[in-house]
Amino acid sequence: MSKHSIKAALLQVHSVIGLALSLVLAVVGISGAMMSFEDEIQASLNVGITRVEARPAPMLTPDQLIARLQTNPDFGKVASVTMASDPSAAARIRFARSEDGSRPSSIYVDPYDARVLGSPRGEEFFITIRKLHRWLLLPGDAKGYGRQITGVAAIGLIAMLISGIVLRWPHRAGSVKMWLKPNLALRGRGFHRSLHAVTGTWVLPIYLVMVLTGLWYSFDWYKNGATWLLSRPSTAAAPMKPKPAREGSAVDTKPLALDRVWSTFLHEQGSRFATAQLTLPSGADTVMRIRSWARDASHLGARDEFRIDAITGRLLSSEIYADKPLGERVLSSVLDIHRGSILGWPGKLLFMLAAALMPLFAVTGFLLYLSRRRHRRLSRPALDRLVPGERIAQ
Repeated sequence: MSKHSIKAALLQVHSVIGLALSLVLAVVGISGAMMSFEDEIQASLNVGITRVEARPAPMLTPDQLIARLQTNPDFGKVASVTMASDPSAAARIRFARSEDGSRPSSIYVDPYDARVLGSPRGEEFFITIRKLHRWLLLPGDAKGYGRQITGVAAIGLIAMLISGIVLRWPHRAGSVKMWLKPNLALRGRGFHRSLHAVTGTWVLPIYLVMVLTGLWYSFDWYKNGATWLLSRPSTAAAPMKPKPAREGSAVDTKPLALDRVWSTFLHEQGSRFATAQLTLPSGADTVMRIRSWARDASHLGARDEFRIDAITGRLLSSEIYADKPLGERVLSSVLDIHRGSILGWPGKLLFMLAAALMPLFAVTGFLLYLSRRRHRRLSRPALDRLVPGERIAQ
């Protein structure tokens, strides 16, 4: 097979995949760009309810905080509590899903007296954008088929990136400058091709990072494979879950002792933590997970994790981020790598701009496809107008 026929086949593959997936990829790109600075936006929108006046009185313990909230019939079952070592930071409460599958809005409360400060503005908006980004707002959320569609689109994007870079590979070393600089003086098809190809070359590394980390959220086989590849054997193995309690057993009668859990956590972390999220066990489970972020944590993935028995307060396991090997640090930081926040705000800005450019490739790619079809139609011989033996003048 000649080089020309190989490139023609690659162009066909590139075009077909692009036409089939361009709309999905454009939606995923725009929604991802909108979430890039979600934390900063929400912080600025809710500055009035996330801070309290520091007081000499002791803060409420988790048991006291939840007990006071449960007296209000408007609130459902508490799912998690986020507390901070900063005496002027409000505590955040998230609730479990109701019977119809909906989740009430979270609230901020005063950690000294459990006074409700309000629900964060923008929370519902970003929840909707996240569902659009991950599952295209299709029924079932993570358990629906939207998750597989975005995963297939990500795999298709890998194929387009590879075929695109092969089609663009420069023939001469001196053409690299032309390869990386768009020709803005062109018009029509030439301009669309230059913009599509050159911009795609610049964002290709970012898109590869986005895709390879995004597949983590679409396919369990990919997530399990990455875990097996990058983590230690003891970590990759599925953790043992506590056996469900039998009816009438002591576990059924003993309440959860969150204060014991909190005391164990403070004994392990001391004053090193800045924020800690306590996730309450569900069902018959008695193990509470606590995620902790240090004061100097560079990104959200740089967290310590503890599992503590919520009845006895006994520490069951601990994972300290600083003690993890490189592979497990990567696994902990998949989301931060996916959105570029592992590089700080410049990385987030760069990834945001790259994601926002996704519709550009959909539009220019479609225009190039139409121009190629028009070119073939105009260059095709009008055989029905030729007499036998007549040839088209060259």
